[in-house]
Amino acid sequence: MTISLANAPVSWGIYEFEEIAPKYPFSRVMDEIRDTGYLGTELGPWGFYPTDPERLRAELAARNLRMLSAYVPVTFADASAIDQAEASALQTARLLASQDAVAVVLADNNGTVPELSQRAGKRAGQSALSPAEWDVYAAGVNRVARKIYDETGLKVVFHHHCGGYVETAEEVRHLMGRVDEALVGLCLDTGHWHFAGGDALDAVREYGTRVRYLHLKDCDPVKRRQAIEQDLNYFQSTGLGVFCELGQGDVDFETLISQVSALGYHGWAVVEQDVLVDDLDAPRASAERNRDYLRSIGL
Repeated sequence: MTISLANAPVSWGIYEFEEIAPKYPFSRVMDEIRDTGYLGTELGPWGFYPTDPERLRAELAARNLRMLSAYVPVTFADASAIDQAEASALQTARLLASQDAVAVVLADNNGTVPELSQRAGKRAGQSALSPAEWDVYAAGVNRVARKIYDETGLKVVFHHHCGGYVETAEEVRHLMGRVDEALVGLCLDTGHWHFAGGDALDAVREYGTRVRYLHLKDCDPVKRRQAIEQDLNYFQSTGLGVFCELGQGDVDFETLISQVSALGYHGWAVVEQDVLVDDLDAPRASAERNRDYLRSIGL
């Protein structure tokens, strides 16, 4: 099995959501990713890590870290926003390409539509878009993915995410059936798949080798049920701790790794401990425990 492990700034509460300000300098996050036993990192929101290619390369090299990808949120449901989104995505893709990254992670502009944020984890079997709206959405994904590939050589994986238009297994199916399979793979986020009401093992069985990138995240079924019963929104659910440390929730990581390995997955798995906490030392401790857990299952 050839799966390398990385962590990401989001595990330190560094989000693309503008209203959530970073609590750490980038140097501390990079240091703690390295010190807790990971070999790679994602970019985080634009501007958190250095955006000058030479400086970024030097910071990574000083810690023996590999830059892998970046999560790029786009308002694909609004066709009028694609021009600006494409330019922003290309800016990120060019920086990633300069660092020999492996992919661009496109996603919906999650958490920005109040109704979807409020219904996070409660929408299984439903879709917020009509078939015609899905066509518009997928056309935007195809356009941005094609532009990224043509200009940088990087391919795209799409990240389903609670609190957005591509949350449930049904919504992932709507999108993946409409986009170019050669250009757009699936970034399987195990925690988001479970929070949305599914099972990540089913996702692997359905999409097989189209799962081209992994975000390892767990989901606490007790906290999930509590969030649903209390009608919490996405951010409140995250603050409650619905995304627990690996091995503490209902994601069967050992079987999942076995399944993707059997399919020939040779690449990266990125731990994402989505947190909203005040204890500045908690993310490092979680990252270390998550790394220990993955060692216990052979990674």
